[in-house]
Amino acid sequence: MKKLLSILVLLFITVQVYAQAQLPRVIILATGGTIAGAGASADRAGYTAGKIPIDDLIGTIPSVKKIANISGEQIASVGSQDMTIDVWKKLAIRINEIYAKNEADAIVVTHGTDTQEETAYFLDLVVPSDKPVVLTGSMRPATAISADGPKNLYDAITVAINPETKGRGVLVSFNEGIFDAREVMKMSTTKTNAFDSPNTGAIGQAYDGRVEYYSNSVREVNPPKPLQLTADTKLPRVDIVYMYADAPADQIDFLISKKVDGIVIAGVGNGNFNKAYMDAVKRAVAAGIIVCRASRAPSGRVVLHDEINDEELGTIVSDDLTPQKARILLMLALTRTKDKKQLQEVFFTY
Repeated sequence: MKKLLSILVLLFITVQVYAQAQLPRVIILATGGTIAGAGASADRAGYTAGKIPIDDLIGTIPSVKKIANISGEQIASVGSQDMTIDVWKKLAIRINEIYAKNEADAIVVTHGTDTQEETAYFLDLVVPSDKPVVLTGSMRPATAISADGPKNLYDAITVAINPETKGRGVLVSFNEGIFDAREVMKMSTTKTNAFDSPNTGAIGQAYDGRVEYYSNSVREVNPPKPLQLTADTKLPRVDIVYMYADAPADQIDFLISKKVDGIVIAGVGNGNFNKAYMDAVKRAVAAGIIVCRASRAPSGRVVLHDEINDEELGTIVSDDLTPQKARILLMLALTRTKDKKQLQEVFFTY
C-alpha cells in the first residue's frame, strides 16, 4: 500500500512538473515605479516609488503560476520621472537578447506611469521580434488600500501570453484596457484609469483572465532593421520647446547655442507658433538643426504645408504623434539620416 501511495505521489509530481513545463514562459523586467512603491500609510497618497523588488510583486498574484512560468529581473528601481535613455537602452538590449536566445515566450515590463508611454514607444521602435512585449504599472502604491498593481500585472501577463498578441508591437495593459504603444497617453494624474489613446481608443480589453482585441494598428511595428543598440550607443540630442501665448524665443535660441541635433515644437492647435518662434525656428534650421512641428493638443494631427509652409520654413511635422513621442522618433531617425524628406516619411510610417 505504501509503495502504491509513493508511486501515485511520484506520478502526481511528474504530471505537475510536466504541466508546468508546458506553460508559456514569461520574464518580467522591472524598472520600479508606483507599482513597486511603498508608503507610510495605506490611506495616504504619499509613497516612494521603486522600493519593492520584482519577486515580491510576483508573490502578490500566486494564481498566475497556473497560467505561466514566471521569472523576474530587476532592470532599474526608479520612479518613471527619473527614467533615462540609459535605462531604455538597457531594457531594449535585454529584451532583444531574451528573444534572440529564446529565453521566454513573452515579456512584461513593470514601469512607472509618468513616462510609460515614452518607454513603450521607444521599445516599439527598437525591438524587431514579433513576440509580445507588454508594459504595465499602477496608480496606487503596493501598500495602498485597493492597490491596482496586482490586477494590472496579472492582466498584463494574460495579454502577453495570448496568441493574438503576437505581431502587434509593444503594448500597454492598464486598468483592463489594452493600448498600442504609439497611440497611448497618460490622461490623468491620479485616477486608476489613467491611460487612453485619444485618437484611436483602446485596441482591446483584458478581463476575467480573458483577452479580447477590437482593432489593429495601421502603422509599422517590429521594424526589420532597427537601430542596433549597445550600452555605448549615443543618441542624438532632441529637445522639446512648449508654445504658449506671447512665448519668447529664448529657449529655442539657447538650444541653438547648445548645438542640439533636433527640436520638437509643442505648438498650439495645428502645430502653430508665434512670430518670435517663427524667426527662431528659421535660425535653428539655418544652423542645421532639424525642427519638427508637433502640437500640445492631446488629439488630432499636425498637417504638412497647412497654415505653415513647412517646405519654405524647412520644418517637418509629427503627424499625430505627441511631442514626447515625436522626440523619440526623431532621435532614432537622426541616427540614419538628416534628409528632411526621408525624416518626414519616417513620421508618416511609424
